[in-house]
Amino acid sequence: MKPLLIIKTGSTFPAYKANLGDFDDFIRAQLPDVAEVLVAPVVDRLWLPDYTAVSGVIITGSHAMVTDREPWSEFTADWLRTIPADTVPVLGICYGHQLLAHAWGGTVGYHPRGEEIGTVEIELTADGRLDPLLGVMPLQFPGHVTHAQTVLQLPPQARLLAFNEFEPHHAFVLNGNQWGVQFHPEFDATIEQIYVREQRSELEQAGLDFAAIEASVREHPFGRLLLQRFFALCQISLQAN
Repeated sequence: MKPLLIIKTGSTFPAYKANLGDFDDFIRAQLPDVAEVLVAPVVDRLWLPDYTAVSGVIITGSHAMVTDREPWSEFTADWLRTIPADTVPVLGICYGHQLLAHAWGGTVGYHPRGEEIGTVEIELTADGRLDPLLGVMPLQFPGHVTHAQTVLQLPPQARLLAFNEFEPHHAFVLNGNQWGVQFHPEFDATIEQIYVREQRSELEQAGLDFAAIEASVREHPFGRLLLQRFFALCQISLQAN
């Protein structure tokens, strides 16, 4: 069986990796136990397999910024453009969401309202309700977030799937089965709390209500639901092709 490829575009805070693992571990923890995974730490080595050798692709989050145009990031964007429409499913998470948009002609930059962080409510669009991936979610669902940059403009061929009052582009799909989600389906409440507390001084300096942000964090099952649905779609695609 072909493995699921996780493109690792960074690492979490070093102080927590020993106990909680890293971005790829967060994703694996939400997948079915049968999932075979290949991790490509592209941030450390400019290598990715041929897309035909994998059942699907997940691009992790990162503490880097897409607008920095790091060589490893542009290398990954170039590689993503080699995947034909309606072949290998792709899911970009946070940084991966922005990188996928950038790869296909969207515009990425700093969010004009600053950082979105905590557990927030997200709403599906009409297209989102009918989408094979996002359609498994309720019309409104909670999502864990921590991002300063955003997709300011979607690629021309993308369809918007989810949004909220703060973030107009929380999820999109392009090329049939290449999805981007700005929220973090791989995070649980413990991980989100760490990200909130690690950024306390910056949030308070920005005039944000830290106590309210911290209180917003809560556990929910929808990240696992989304990632397990993505894995299922990878298996369906593999059988069809």
